[in-house]
Amino acid sequence: MLATQRRERILDEIRTHGAVRVADLVTALDVSDMTVRRDIAELARDGLVRRVHGGAVAPDTPARSTDEPGFEAKRTWSSAEKSAIARAALADVEPGQSLALSAGTTTWLLATLIAADPALRPLTVVTNGLRVADALHGVPDVEVVLTGGTRTPSDALVGPVADATLHHLRVDRAFLGVHGLDADGATTPNLAEAATDRALVRCAAATTVLADHTKWGTVGLARICGLDEIDTLVVDTGLAPDARAHLADAVARLVLAAPTATPATPGGQQ
Repeated sequence: MLATQRRERILDEIRTHGAVRVADLVTALDVSDMTVRRDIAELARDGLVRRVHGGAVAPDTPARSTDEPGFEAKRTWSSAEKSAIARAALADVEPGQSLALSAGTTTWLLATLIAADPALRPLTVVTNGLRVADALHGVPDVEVVLTGGTRTPSDALVGPVADATLHHLRVDRAFLGVHGLDADGATTPNLAEAATDRALVRCAAATTVLADHTKWGTVGLARICGLDEIDTLVVDTGLAPDARAHLADAVARLVLAAPTATPATPGGQQ
């Protein structure tokens, strides 16, 4: 296939789906990762696409759907709400379980609470989050399994290596942090991270999504899962009444967590 033909195929995919992943194009076009990235770079120089982590989107895609802040920036946002959500989610953790924790600031807070509570052990925790793994590193009777993969700005490990690891695992419950949540489901701005998060959901017998109220109405570029795939959704009490009503009907179980004046800190202290 000529370069012009490949690039037209890439544009067709973006016109149809709004975005493309490099990994999918490598398979579809039967070319190398580097060839696909060169094609995307050329299309971007011509103003025909906009490059994002893991792929490309249409040039007029809103920035809010593709922006991916780093971990340190996100950990300061809605900290009291995230701490309340992490404490509420802890009720779904039982000794002897195998868990999957996605990367994210709320799942990291959950990991710190797990680390501080000996009554919850033993546990096996599978994660693609470097900060989550750090929080649980060296905790007695907690086995941590890192997926491997390529690191994102939010310290997530994503991509084919992470996805392949999760394909061969089965856990009791996945705890998933998300960038956005709306009537169509949970989303993230990173194409590759969405694929890895979907793999986390598929390997779990049940899925708990952790999302503070500011996530409602935010739409990331890539869809992770629909509301009907969420077994438990933990949000804070700042969620608007109309959103509460919608989510109560759409998910199997809705948990509302009330923030306290002093959020939880690493190590589980209040």
